[in-house]
Amino acid sequence: MKPTNVLLLDMNPACDLGGSLREVLESGSNGQISLKHEAVENSELSSIWTGALPGILSRVKPAVIFLVSQGNVLRNVKSLLHSLRRLVPHPPVVTVSNIDQRSELYEAYKHGVEEIFTPPFNPIEIHLRLQKLIEQTCWGETLSISYQDAREKGLKGKWSYAKPLLGQSQAFLAAIRKLPNIAQSSATVLICGETGTGKEVCARAIHQLSLRSGGNFVAVNCGAFPEQLIESELFGHERGSFTGAISSKSGLICEAQSGTLFLDELDSLPLPAQNKLLRFLQEKEYRPVGSTKTRIADVRVIAATNADLEEAVRRGRVRGDLYFRLRMFPIHLPPLRERVEDIRLLAAHFLARTSNELRKNVNGFSPEALLKLCSYDWPGNVRELESIVTRAVTLAELSVINSYDLDLPEPDTRSYQERKDEMVREWERREIAALLSTHNGNVCRAADVAGMDPRVMRERIRRLGIDPNDFRPKHDDDDAPDE
Repeated sequence: MKPTNVLLLDMNPACDLGGSLREVLESGSNGQISLKHEAVENSELSSIWTGALPGILSRVKPAVIFLVSQGNVLRNVKSLLHSLRRLVPHPPVVTVSNIDQRSELYEAYKHGVEEIFTPPFNPIEIHLRLQKLIEQTCWGETLSISYQDAREKGLKGKWSYAKPLLGQSQAFLAAIRKLPNIAQSSATVLICGETGTGKEVCARAIHQLSLRSGGNFVAVNCGAFPEQLIESELFGHERGSFTGAISSKSGLICEAQSGTLFLDELDSLPLPAQNKLLRFLQEKEYRPVGSTKTRIADVRVIAATNADLEEAVRRGRVRGDLYFRLRMFPIHLPPLRERVEDIRLLAAHFLARTSNELRKNVNGFSPEALLKLCSYDWPGNVRELESIVTRAVTLAELSVINSYDLDLPEPDTRSYQERKDEMVREWERREIAALLSTHNGNVCRAADVAGMDPRVMRERIRRLGIDPNDFRPKHDDDDAPDE
């Protein structure tokens, strides 16, 4: 494997900080990185950034830049990042300084610095963080392994598909880590997750990694067909079997022969169709609508849903035996809000793809735009992120996506402590309201259950703006005593 290029820009070559960092980077790299050490005098700053820097980056093509800066840390960082934003593409920057100016160093985060290191260096920490940055962005190219590599090696990197599974967060990797092994089986798979988390992409990945990749991948949205037609669509029908059946038709199961049938929105499948599907899963046999002949098909079934299937089973909307049959290999895809560290990676992928499709010179995101992307909750998950980035690139007038290009609410600018306090207040409001509702607005009883002094309870009720009368029976016209 070709070593990954890393650029070390040393703003203070007279100091041994750059040399120490170089030793750390070179030791333990096992030949996986190629380090280029460039000495830059502070007096040469403006000419380097505006003149020589583009040439250096063009020659080195670094995946990551380490900026060693002893004095004027923030000024050097801002100058470098300002120059980088004009280039295509621009790698992440790590700041290294032996001056413990915490306020100045952490201010650099707001300008787009990925990481900050100060001596004494921890080699393990530096190499782990470097590896993560390299995996995240390798000069705008997603690190990937082919299907064949994936089959041979298992999941040791990110994969590249028509619509790729991209991510490096622990929540995401935990969900897909066993996909290559699952793919080798023909057993059923049940993929759960919110809308837009990539359930069909995951199903296609399993298909492409399996020995069935030469067969068809047939996707069916079970909620898209009328109840009276879904059985015909899945299993086919004979001529004259129902009104409008003017000719015989082979179903989607037949079309998926030797391949994979993907059933999305499984909870929308009517119970009669569930009965026939269960028999097919058990016996590999099915009967077209209106036919007396049984047919056999070799098809792997992958089902997906954004619903709580256990609740659907309790309510009788999904057969319990079908549910347990399908969940031989359950996979839960986490929502995007639980894998925030993947937002930049996914956004960069969608930006690069859209820019290439439209042949536009849009190369990256401003720090403010990245903050806006990472601060949003993404109720529509990856699908929503894809739409937002695609729209921004399409309408962008500059080479960098700015905050105002993103059709999203402005990020919450409150401090961590302020947001934490608000969450605690909301939790306390819900808990006290639940206690008052249970005890018909009786404050003393609610306080007793909570193990709290009634006076403290009354004070908290007042502070939270809760009215106990709202929880008292409507027919009770008198103020019920607390005691």
